[in-house]
Amino acid sequence: MDLLRFITAGSVDDGKSTLIGRLLYDSKSVFQDQLEAIERAGQVNGQVNLALLTDGLKAEREQGITIDVAYKYFSTPKRKFIIADAPGHVQYTRNMVTGASNVDLAIILVDARKGVIEQTYRHSYIVSLLRIPYIVVCVNKMDLVEFSQKRFEEIKAEYLRFAAELGIKEIEFIPISALNGDNVVDPSQGMPWWKGNTLLGYLEEIDIDSDESKQEARFPVQYVIRPQTEEFHDYRGYAGQIRSGILKRGDEISVLPSGLKSRIKSIDTHEGSVEEAFAPMSVTILLEDEIDIGRGDMIVLSGSPPIVSQDLEADICWMDSKALVPGNKYLLRQTTGSVKSAVREISFKIETQTHEKVEVSQLGLNEIGRIRIRTAKPIAFDKYSKNRGTGSFVLVDEGTNNTVGAGMISGS
Repeated sequence: MDLLRFITAGSVDDGKSTLIGRLLYDSKSVFQDQLEAIERAGQVNGQVNLALLTDGLKAEREQGITIDVAYKYFSTPKRKFIIADAPGHVQYTRNMVTGASNVDLAIILVDARKGVIEQTYRHSYIVSLLRIPYIVVCVNKMDLVEFSQKRFEEIKAEYLRFAAELGIKEIEFIPISALNGDNVVDPSQGMPWWKGNTLLGYLEEIDIDSDESKQEARFPVQYVIRPQTEEFHDYRGYAGQIRSGILKRGDEISVLPSGLKSRIKSIDTHEGSVEEAFAPMSVTILLEDEIDIGRGDMIVLSGSPPIVSQDLEADICWMDSKALVPGNKYLLRQTTGSVKSAVREISFKIETQTHEKVEVSQLGLNEIGRIRIRTAKPIAFDKYSKNRGTGSFVLVDEGTNNTVGAGMISGS
């Protein structure tokens, strides 16, 4: 069954928890004991308080328990879903970046009474920065504006004015009331003017056209398999997951960063050998030549290589309380490889509400900026705008082993 990953984002009291609860409740994805527990906990406006299905996380945060991202799972006869539920406050920017790093779609909630506000700008900018291709703008609490079509159209026009510069592939607008269930799973009786889909209907039907198999082939080597048994005496396979593109038996390949060339002798899977494999399959590749390949190397088709360089320019979300300053050294982890690196320059900080670029000498916790990094040895990568899998990385503090930054490569 097809799987859709999405994230929800909204300002305080925009109804994000209630919306997630409504999706789970109305799609009958709530266990009986959970339902009984929230029924005992009380009601809101005569209805079950669906926000309680997710609000347990808030109490844990208040007790000082660190929760980066909560994941909720549910399914319908048409599709499986994973919801990345990240907190929306500005101090949790790093959590939103973490949750949104591998989703296909973002739901952005807008309070029908308040319209587009600073948090809306910030969340939308982060979505565009992470190249999430689809956005659903849910104009929530329509019941509090008397289900006004005029108000809905005003908010839609306001959002589209600033979203034009973000480069989002597709934006959908749906008027909802998460509390009452209008247009979430079932069509609204209060908005007969709305002829579009419900939110769940849209999520079930949207064709997430994955570009992974259409991109140029990228295969980071995760493990070298040498059984050295009597049966597999000469077996030397390179195991990993195809990050993008298609690889076929007989293809001429290059191994980066060394540049050594060979041809694919065979492609093995758990079920047996195949003639071709594509993203995101996990496979073992055997080559016609014995060449030096290790973890972190990348196998690509010879005619379409990525960038190989020691110098990276990247947008980074800083995740550590200790500020990022030029000269700091970190372990850079990209695909399956790790390499020592040093931050050479902070070009600017990005104000996520205004998109303004500000000159700064350091980046603090939850701030996003453009930096230049030099690695101890060359690595193979693509621009993040071209390939999210090979164009992203994290920085790790070797002293604490904490992940301190998440980066998206913009060039070399």
